[in-house]
Amino acid sequence: MTRQITALARQVARILAECNYATRRMTILKTAPDAYVTTRDKAPGDYAEFLFRSSGALTREPDARHRALGQLVG
Repeated sequence: MTRQITALARQVARILAECNYATRRMTILKTAPDAYVTTRDKAPGDYAEFLFRSSGALTREPDARHRALGQLVG
């Protein structure tokens, strides 16, 4: 009985972690300055435009130990 409760709690924790990741990722993508540029497939015209486009939040790449455990980019 205790094993089942533990397994269920871990599954719920995994689901909540995935929802948290998806919410954070969507927020980053929707608020990225580059999302509002109409010519985002072209290079920036000047340095000021480059700075504007790159001012969004950066994703953090997990280290090799965490990637081996299947941790998502966050």
